[in-house]
Amino acid sequence: MVLLVKNKEQILKMLQQDQDELFFTANLIRQQYCGNSFELCAIANGKCGKCSEDCSFCAQSVHNSAQITEFPLVSPQMLLEGAKRAEQQGILRYSIVTSGKKLTDSEVEQLCLVYRAIKEQTGLKLCASHGLLRYEQLNKLKEAGVTRYHCNLESSRSFFPQICTTHNYDEKISTIKNAQKVGLEVCSGGIFGLGEIMEDRIDMAFELRSLNVESLPINILVPLKGTKTENHPPLDYQEIKLSISVMRMILPNTAIRLAGGRNKLADNGAKLFSCGANAVISGDMLTTKGVNVQEDLKMSAKLGWEVKLI
Repeated sequence: MVLLVKNKEQILKMLQQDQDELFFTANLIRQQYCGNSFELCAIANGKCGKCSEDCSFCAQSVHNSAQITEFPLVSPQMLLEGAKRAEQQGILRYSIVTSGKKLTDSEVEQLCLVYRAIKEQTGLKLCASHGLLRYEQLNKLKEAGVTRYHCNLESSRSFFPQICTTHNYDEKISTIKNAQKVGLEVCSGGIFGLGEIMEDRIDMAFELRSLNVESLPINILVPLKGTKTENHPPLDYQEIKLSISVMRMILPNTAIRLAGGRNKLADNGAKLFSCGANAVISGDMLTTKGVNVQEDLKMSAKLGWEVKLI
């Protein structure tokens, strides 16, 4: 059995060792705790743009000037059809994502009707990503069939004010804890490449471990024109591999899910599965391209992993 990381000092010391050994250790932890299963999920952009929050990286923020197609809450029929297509392609989990700090009660009610329809007409596991919702709103989502709620921390507590000033870290943690109180699992992760250092990623990982999250999505920044991060240099692939390894060593049981930005890597992130990753968000992201499901299925087969269907 691999010795698990207990604290920040231990992982910082490990980062001074041979990098290939770190990758090997992280992969061994993944094998022991998660096996060779490959989990696919997909997201649907349910409401886009005109977001009041000032997140530095986001094309949907009214504080940025990125050119995107804005639209209000998508019709229930379109969301249901998208869910059915996702299931036919082999997707396990399906999440509707909406822009904005939070939804109105009316919007939550509309989406609950959609989630109920998807639950009745597909076998998909349902996730939701609707901002900083209240306890009562989260409970309505659960009653409609949602089993997991998404709320990214984005980075460490100390670095977060450099990303966003219109809401704070504690609001995110409160949302996560309320989701857990109503009985929802939690998906929460962040973005690498915002200008943070490795210690910020480590701090975020320990925060997520203390919150007992089930899924950790990792995005690699795609600098978008018109956002405050448009001139950020791309991360070196070796640093990305080290960062994924750190996540796995701190969070042995958690699904480490590659999300936005991996399509910019030459191999769509395949090497990251040899240092701790074991899940993906497949298909397009919200305002950027992703990796299609067929390519991810081919990658899973090449790795010799089994696609998780239940």
